[in-house]
Amino acid sequence: MPAHLGGWTGLILVIIVLVLFAAPKLPQITKSVAQSMNIFKKEIRGNSTDSSETPADEKTPADEKNQKN
Repeated sequence: MPAHLGGWTGLILVIIVLVLFAAPKLPQITKSVAQSMNIFKKEIRGNSTDSSETPADEKTPADEKNQKN
């Protein structure tokens, strides 16, 4: 019987099992996931602004090597 389970059926079964057995902890889990997503988004935004602050006229060692060739 398990060989006939498709991707969607397995996913639905996992969701049902999680709801049945992890129901008391679901609010904590969702809060934790939401906080993690917010931290991740802040870090992504922070990294994109940091990269724009670097001077554009700095040359990397690879640039210098390409100019010699």
